[in-house]
Amino acid sequence: MTDHSHDIAHLGHVEMLTDRFDDSLDFFTRIYGLHLSGRDDVSAYLRAWDDYEHCTLKLTRSDTTGVAHIGYRAASPSALDRRVAAIKASDFINHGWVDGDDSHGRAYRFEDPFGHLFEVYYDTRGFAAQDDTRRPALKNTASAFTGAAPRRIDHVNLLAANVTEFRRFMETCLGSRVTEYIALDNGRIGGCWFTVNNKTYDLACTEEHGPGKGRLHHVTYASDQREDILRAADVFLQNGVHIETGPHKHAIQGTFFLYVWEPAGNRVELANAGARLMLAPDWKPVKWTEADRRKGQAWGLKTIDTFHTHGTPPAKDH
Repeated sequence: MTDHSHDIAHLGHVEMLTDRFDDSLDFFTRIYGLHLSGRDDVSAYLRAWDDYEHCTLKLTRSDTTGVAHIGYRAASPSALDRRVAAIKASDFINHGWVDGDDSHGRAYRFEDPFGHLFEVYYDTRGFAAQDDTRRPALKNTASAFTGAAPRRIDHVNLLAANVTEFRRFMETCLGSRVTEYIALDNGRIGGCWFTVNNKTYDLACTEEHGPGKGRLHHVTYASDQREDILRAADVFLQNGVHIETGPHKHAIQGTFFLYVWEPAGNRVELANAGARLMLAPDWKPVKWTEADRRKGQAWGLKTIDTFHTHGTPPAKDH
């Protein structure tokens, strides 16, 4: 069991790169259902209807795809200082302090051994409704919503050539703990699911099957109920969005899922995680074997090949 530091409050945001900015922005706002909080010359700041921060997905114009950085919010200013001290004392790459952007204050940046850039911050910009169309009817929700739009950011899944080493990175730098993992017959770890709080997970890392470096597997937003995902499948179908797999239920973590590719090729998931929480302080990670995984997903759906090979940016031989 990983010692839980409690210094990090939650996954804050993901910066996603797109080489089809206008098409990607149209997808995330009109079809996927995120709200545009603001934009500058190169980025759009997006959030789901009950995300309390100004931005949980920063969509940035680029000549490539994938993830630019992953942001975690610290639990307090002193917790931020403790995490930065731990990161500086580690053997991982430190990039140092950077100014914030439209959504949050200064942040400390660092890098895993596989090319993924992370940052931790505390000062943030909360969302505030600017007009009646965005103001919620209930005071305890952040903003109004329409249709089956996702409620909040849930997790990000990254690809790494050595998941064991990535686990050391997450435990050292963010104080994360593992809730479930895949043990391969060859002795390697095929995947790990991490949490910094009492959610079942906020970040997953699975083994890279291509020659790529620093690649993104997917970004996930959560819905209130499974029926939202069933309706979303029809919305995606109606709008010509590529549905990769689902709706179905994962065996690992028990999440009801639907995976699609946005116009630039980044994989995006809409998921309903149910009511599972990791409240036990002595939680022992659930181990899944290759034999377990060969059974497919929870109800027998076999995992399709592209789920193991497709990531962004594309690997050279895929």
